[in-house]
Amino acid sequence: MTYRQALHDTLREEMLRDEDVLLIGEEIGVFEGSYKITAGLLKEFGEKRVRDTPIAEEGFVGAAIGAAMLGLRPVVELMTINFSLIALDQIVNHAAKIYGMFGGQTSVPMVMRTPGGGGQQLGATHSQNIELYYAFVPGLKVVAPSTPADAKALLLASIRDNDPVLFLENLSLYNTKGEVPDVVEPAEIGKAKVTREGSDITIIGYSRMAMVAQQVADKLHADEGINAEVIDLRSLRPLDRATLVESVRKTGCAVIAEDDWLTYGIGAEIAASISDGAFDYLDAPVRRVAAAEVPLPYAKPLERAALPSAESLTTAVHQTLDAVGRRTA
Repeated sequence: MTYRQALHDTLREEMLRDEDVLLIGEEIGVFEGSYKITAGLLKEFGEKRVRDTPIAEEGFVGAAIGAAMLGLRPVVELMTINFSLIALDQIVNHAAKIYGMFGGQTSVPMVMRTPGGGGQQLGATHSQNIELYYAFVPGLKVVAPSTPADAKALLLASIRDNDPVLFLENLSLYNTKGEVPDVVEPAEIGKAKVTREGSDITIIGYSRMAMVAQQVADKLHADEGINAEVIDLRSLRPLDRATLVESVRKTGCAVIAEDDWLTYGIGAEIAASISDGAFDYLDAPVRRVAAAEVPLPYAKPLERAALPSAESLTTAVHQTLDAVGRRTA
């Protein structure tokens, strides 16, 4: 099953299970969504539960917050995470804070699904990875599945959660395929997954870079006998610091792979967590692989050069293993 189909099927299943679940966003009904995640749902569930909106992110995110406060479970589709900036005040100052500001009397059980990421030649304003802005905010949860099975498990968990959840979908993952069990339980938000066990080095990624990390680790093992442990974060807030620390205490070194910019990024928080919990176990500095700190170019060769890749991650793993004297090839 594709990642795209897993998202579609999960939305449909949750709408069948709970009549309080509704969808709201630009072009999600008649046009069936820019990426066709909501294909056929307007016809099946009607306009009351699949609401097309004007191009007004602040307005329809605010409407979803109000609906959530009154007991519904809206799933907002933001056409791209870049457009979430228009609704920043509603997300940060309202969705994230209402529960705390009103003494827990009202929760905001809503999901904001949104794709992001580069590689599609969409230019600097439509190719960003700005999930950090939201992972920074107490009161929000931020999840970033990398596989179809996790897309389903984390979307189930997000819809049933009583807190606002930003659900990140990297554009390059929509057509990727993977096994999805017939019965999937909701994932535990805040729990990372060790997708490959190893003892030589820890590689940490999320979303697209978790998939790249897995491919790099498999190739390093096949070509050079390097036994890397791979961790897919799955959740950026809350962050599963315990799993990160446990792995680095075993391997003694780590490389972090992320699609956002290097400085002040998600990787910086991960590196700080490793320093706090596993400093005495480190045999080399924690390395980070991330995007070049420029507005992402439109020209394909320049765009490709600006994004982190399997090659740049492999180089960082080699450099780290060289530093600790473990590289055998």
